[in-house]
Amino acid sequence: MRSCSSYSVRKNNSFNVEAVCPKAFFPKDLSDLQYLPKVLDSEFYILGEGSNTLFVESQGPIIIKPDFKGMEFTESDDEYTVIVGASENWHELVCFCLERGINGLENLALIPGSVGAAPVQNIGAYGVEFSDFCTQVEYFDLFDKQVKTLSTEECHFSYRDSIFKQSLRNRGLITQVVLSFPKSWQPNLNYQGLNSLAKNSSASNIMLEVIKLRQSKLPDPLKLPNAGSFFKNPVISKEEFNKLIINYPKIPNYPQANDDIKLAAGWLIEQTGLKGIRYKSVGVHNKQALVLVNYDQGLGREIVSLAKFIQRQVKKKFDIYIVPEVRMISALGEQSFSDLEDLTPIEELKND
Repeated sequence: MRSCSSYSVRKNNSFNVEAVCPKAFFPKDLSDLQYLPKVLDSEFYILGEGSNTLFVESQGPIIIKPDFKGMEFTESDDEYTVIVGASENWHELVCFCLERGINGLENLALIPGSVGAAPVQNIGAYGVEFSDFCTQVEYFDLFDKQVKTLSTEECHFSYRDSIFKQSLRNRGLITQVVLSFPKSWQPNLNYQGLNSLAKNSSASNIMLEVIKLRQSKLPDPLKLPNAGSFFKNPVISKEEFNKLIINYPKIPNYPQANDDIKLAAGWLIEQTGLKGIRYKSVGVHNKQALVLVNYDQGLGREIVSLAKFIQRQVKKKFDIYIVPEVRMISALGEQSFSDLEDLTPIEELKND
C-alpha cells in the first residue's frame, strides 16, 4: 500500500489551510484494507477530497485517503441501479448518470467532494438528499477487518447526519455505494430557485439551473478557498417558530414532515450584520453569509474563532444555536466544535 510521511494537506482541503500529518495511507484494494489496522497506532482521519473539512491546528492526525474507483450501472424494467466507488468525484457521478438518461441527482449537481463523503454527511441541496436514492453502503470495518454492507435504514440517515458520523465514526471506511433510480422520474422543482422552471423541465436543464444558482451564490474554492455552507440550517419546533415570526415576519422557513420548521442559517447570519466582514485572513463571504472564506492563507484556528463569534451573535439575536456542518480536525482526529477553544476574545473580532 502506498504511504508517505510528513504529509501536507494544504492541497487536499478546500479551505487551503496548512497542516502536516505524521503519515498518510492510500488504500485501493482489500489487501490494503486488511493491512491498515496494523499501522493505525494513533488517531486518524479518513479524508476524501477535503471539501467539508477544516484542519484547526498546524499538526494533523494520520490520514487515510482511499482510492476506490469505478462507476457502472444496470437496469430493469422499472429502475436503474448504479454502483460507484467511494473515491469517485460526486459531480462527475451526477454527469455520468444524466448522460445515460438516469435522472434524479440533477438537484445535487456541483456539490464538491467524493462519493464516499455523500453518505457520511447525507449531502443535500434544493429539496433532495443522498438518502433519497441510496439503497446500500459498503464499508470496511477497521476493527472486525471485514467488508460489510448497510441498507438505507441501517445507515440512520437524517439531516446532514448518518451512522458514519456516530457509532461508525473512524470505524467504517466506505468503499462503495449503491443507488437506485426509478425510471418513472418526476422533476423536483419545489425549492426556491427552481420553482420558476417549467414543470416539464428536463433533468439536464434542471442541472444547468442548479449549477448556475450555485455558481452565483458560492465562490469557487480554487479561487477563494471555502467549504461551501459552513453551518447547518437550524430546525426548530413550530411553537418556537410562531414566537419568532412575530418579530421577523419575512423570515425564510421550510416546514418539515414532523411539523418542525427549518430556517435558513445564511439569512440569520446576514441579519446580524456579519455578511462580508473580515477577521485577519478569513471572513464571511459578501454574497452568501453561510460561507466562510480564507482570503490569504489564514489559519484553521482563525476560522474557528470567526465561526464561534458568528454562532454567539446569532444566538444573541434570535436565541437560536447554529452549528457547523464542516468537520473539525486536530492532531487528535475529529473534534466537536463545542470542545474547541476560542483563542480570540469577542471584542477583538468586533473591532475587526
